Amino acid sequence: MSSNADIYHEMIVDYSRNPVNYGEIENHDVTFHDSNPLCGDSIDIDMKIDDNHVSDIKFHGKGCAICMACSSVLTEITKGKSIDEARAIEKNDVLGELGLEHLQAVRIKCALLSLKVLKSALYTYMGNHLKDNEDLDKLKEEAANLY
Repeated sequence: MSSNADIYHEMIVDYSRNPVNYGEIENHDVTFHDSNPLCGDSIDIDMKIDDNHVSDIKFHGKGCAICMACSSVLTEITKGKSIDEARAIEKNDVLGELGLEHLQAVRIKCALLSLKVLKSALYTYMGNHLKDNEDLDKLKEEAANLY
């Protein structure tokens, strides 16, 4: 019988070879890009927002197996959630799905690049749609405290 580590390893390899929600959304409502120059990971996330919910989300780019697997898992977790629910996604929500809660510090940036891109995309979208300057200031403060 396989250990949990073996099962998670197989999941990571499978997600990296067959990523879910990989591609681009042609008429996206928001897109964001970021990269991890130390590892060479580079991810873009496109989202379609309907009625304050993430109706579609896709990512594209290149990255190591951990980056690609986490990006796939994150898009699965995010699709269909409200903007507030998506904003509440935390690192352990993604890492836990792949058994990476105790990932080495050197690989954590690979694993969380897509979460950083998702949050930046959400803040960009919200910043573009907020009408109240006080709400925008709160949003900027929240974004600044993310990482």
